[in-house]
Amino acid sequence: MMFPAANPTLRAHPKLTVRRGPYTYDIETQGDKSTYSVTDGKRTISLPIYWNFGAGVQAWIFEREGRFYESLVSYYPAISGLDLTVGDEQLKPQSLEEAVGRELKQNDLEECLQCHATNAVANGKLNLDSFQPGVTCEHCHTGSSVHLLDAINGDLESTPPRLSKLSAEDVSNFCGQCHRTWETVVRNHWRGEANVRFAPYRLANSRCFNGADSRISCLACHDPHRELVRQASSYDPKCLACHAAARPSNAATNGTKSCPVAKSECTTCHMPKVKLPDEDVIFTDHQIRIVRAGEAYPN
Repeated sequence: MMFPAANPTLRAHPKLTVRRGPYTYDIETQGDKSTYSVTDGKRTISLPIYWNFGAGVQAWIFEREGRFYESLVSYYPAISGLDLTVGDEQLKPQSLEEAVGRELKQNDLEECLQCHATNAVANGKLNLDSFQPGVTCEHCHTGSSVHLLDAINGDLESTPPRLSKLSAEDVSNFCGQCHRTWETVVRNHWRGEANVRFAPYRLANSRCFNGADSRISCLACHDPHRELVRQASSYDPKCLACHAAARPSNAATNGTKSCPVAKSECTTCHMPKVKLPDEDVIFTDHQIRIVRAGEAYPN
C-alpha cells in the first residue's frame, strides 16, 4: 500500500483510460495528486485517490460522501492499462453511482488495511490516523519497534519471537493471515481458479505437504525480506531437497520419488501458471502435483 504521491506506476502513466460497457474510467495524475473519474457521457464523478493497493496489479481506494470504495477497475502490468478489478467480474452497475466502485464496509476496510499497511488495526479497531503504509518490520514482527528502542538502551530482552522456528503448518497459518489459510478458503467456499491466489491453501493441498517438515513451508522457498525471485531454476534445490535421485533411503522412509523427466526448472511443470478467468493476471499454483494435459483445475 502507498499514497499516490509515492506511486511510480501512476507517475509513469499520468493518464489511464478504459471503457467498460456504457462507462468510461480515467485515472489522471498531476504532481502528487491522482484523480479517479467515471462518466456515462452525461455525468461524471471524480474523486481523489486516497491509497493504492498492490505492488504489481493495483487497485485504488477513495472516499465518497463519507464512505470508502474500491475502484471497479485496476491497473494491470501485463497490458500496461486498466481492466476490471479482480473479484468484481460479476458486478453489473446499473447507475453511474454503482459504476464508481464497490463500497467497502468497515470490516472490508479493516481487512484491506490490516494486510497492506502496518498498525492500521489496534485492539480490534481501525486506526486511520497513525498507521504506516505498506508492510514494515512491525507488520510481521510484532514488538520490533519496542525492541529497537530497548536495544538502543542496551536492553535485548524484548527480542520478538523468531518466526523461522515455526513449523511448516504454523508458517502457513502465519502467512495465511493475509495470503489466506486453508481453513479460511474452505470455510468461505472459495472454489475454482480464483483460489489460486491463496498460496498457503494451495500448498496445503499438495500431496507432499507435511506440516512438520520445514522443507515444504513458505519460508523454505521464499525470503520475505527480499523481492520475489522469478527465475524457475532458483527453486530447484528446494525441490531436490526431497526429490533427489540419489536418496533411496529417503524415498523409502517418506515416499518421495525422483522426477523421471527432468532435474531442473521443476516448478515450470509441477507448479503451473494459472490465468484468472476474464482477468489479465497470472499466478503460480502452489498445489504441487503431476500436471496432466486437459485435466480440470483441482480444488
